[in-house]
Amino acid sequence: MTPPPVRVDHLVTSGTFSLDGGTWEVDNNVWLVGDDHEVYVIDAAHDADAIADAVGDRRLLGIICTHGHDDHIDAAPALADRTGAPILLHPEDEVLWRMRHPDRAPDKPLADGDVLTVAGAQLRVLHTPGHSPGAVCLHAPALTTVFSGDTLFQGGPGATGRSYSSFPTIVASIRERLLTLPPETVVRTGHGDSTTVGDEAPHLEEWIARGH
Repeated sequence: MTPPPVRVDHLVTSGTFSLDGGTWEVDNNVWLVGDDHEVYVIDAAHDADAIADAVGDRRLLGIICTHGHDDHIDAAPALADRTGAPILLHPEDEVLWRMRHPDRAPDKPLADGDVLTVAGAQLRVLHTPGHSPGAVCLHAPALTTVFSGDTLFQGGPGATGRSYSSFPTIVASIRERLLTLPPETVVRTGHGDSTTVGDEAPHLEEWIARGH
């Protein structure tokens, strides 16, 4: 029997995001990429139990953090402790990670060009700083998908008004690393609805003009 193809599972979890003295209620997208046997989790947000239930009896190969903001990493240690899976984070975001988890370091670094393989499909790490210094996206060519974290959303770049962020940097990241992907590539975001590269690319100059 032919095994089922790699697939993307999705759940939404709710909690808070805190930085620079403010706290906001947020809903986060949690993405699971794999098959019936093995899986990666992208952004373990808020609810380790719900994420573990979505993983089920599959082998969790790793917990990938697209960046170090607390709403994307708050459930990562609990999920790692429960499953034995390593936590992967770009080193430039460890300063943000330590704000939430001062006594628990990530297990493995992510670097631009790294390739993670699950169920025969590749996830290529794209370093896309701007929303945070160590923000990354994961490009899965076989799925015609990029997991953009908080770098690119439907309607524009992620927020850059808080510490450790830069609007010119995020625009450069999107221009050079994401809008160069095939236009049919589905952009699966850290919050809200998905979009496509082709839908967002025509609006780059508008974002620059309005500083967003």
